[in-house]
Amino acid sequence: MNIPFKHSATGTTIFTVMSGLATEHQAINLSQGFPDFQLDEKLAAQLHEAALGNFNQYAPMMGLPMLRQAIAQDFLKRYSVAIDADKEITITPGGTYGIYTAFTSFLQKDDEVIVLEPAYDSYIPNIEMNGAKAVCVSLVAPHFQVDWSAVKAAVTTKTKAIIINTPHNPTGAVWSKNDWEELASIVRGTDMLVVSDEVYEQLIFDGHQHFSVLQHEELRERSFAIFSFGKVFNNTGWKMGYVIAPPTLTNAFRHIHQYLAFSVNTPAQYAIAQYMNQPQLPNVGAMMESKRNYFLSLMKDLPFTIHQPALGSYFQLAGYEKISDLPDLEFAKWLTREYKVATVPISPFYKNKKDDRLIRFCFAKKESTLEEAVERLRRVLN
Repeated sequence: MNIPFKHSATGTTIFTVMSGLATEHQAINLSQGFPDFQLDEKLAAQLHEAALGNFNQYAPMMGLPMLRQAIAQDFLKRYSVAIDADKEITITPGGTYGIYTAFTSFLQKDDEVIVLEPAYDSYIPNIEMNGAKAVCVSLVAPHFQVDWSAVKAAVTTKTKAIIINTPHNPTGAVWSKNDWEELASIVRGTDMLVVSDEVYEQLIFDGHQHFSVLQHEELRERSFAIFSFGKVFNNTGWKMGYVIAPPTLTNAFRHIHQYLAFSVNTPAQYAIAQYMNQPQLPNVGAMMESKRNYFLSLMKDLPFTIHQPALGSYFQLAGYEKISDLPDLEFAKWLTREYKVATVPISPFYKNKKDDRLIRFCFAKKESTLEEAVERLRRVLN
């Protein structure tokens, strides 16, 4: 049988590859972005309560009203942004699903979408599965700022959208207000849409502030904003997210969503809604910043190059030019096989596999996990 591939990516994702190697070689897995510490007991108790309380059947297609209302109240409190819970919020089975469904709601054959690389590895396959073309623009290493002149040059009559990501995976870079103004100046007077991947929006460090596309009045009217509960509440396996967009775009999104997932995990929706109604939620950003700082303190005497501490996300980039001249994928495999620490190389986050000799560590781990991983590295690299 001749089964056509719907996108140009080959093989399995780099996360699957490196996590598989970590399992095979009994390595500490600092490659894939998930915490290894326990869920907040209060949230776990709410999930138990949901199951016992018979929140076990299909939820409404757009999500439980109590959860959508909790999200609206949260954004009003944290960002002073008013959102219509009924017309602008849709609960999704994770952020990646939200990105795919957003693209599917508007892309047509031969449309173009600008992608800033390195980029989360679902973006380009999602675009190509809809018959469109990804037009890649590289961020400027090693701090991975946006080259706005290059973005402007990439716009053509076929450009339908741009996808952006802040705080950024895989680099930990964060957009400023000026970046949003630059984007607004490029899309102004066009029909371009914006897909804004903000799944790490609460994981931001060193006094920086996350500016959401929803806070930019002009951009908000043409944007899908993607969020993830998994990154905020350390429960990535629940696969829970949501998409906020103006009513016209939300209608288009739901037109697709109702025939893909239709309904999302009802007990988890109930649990998160109840958890969010606490007077004060845990400060996950401060917790993750503490983990980043601890990881960097452990790494300070190792021969990795830290060009910039991560400003957000779960991830810290490091150069290894003082250790090896191997390509980044081979270096990451070597570390996993020989020294039992799994990381992720950055070249797979580029369509053309551009290699800046950088690897990514996930520091969203228990202190004991980080200590053991760095001790393994220290034994062989010092």
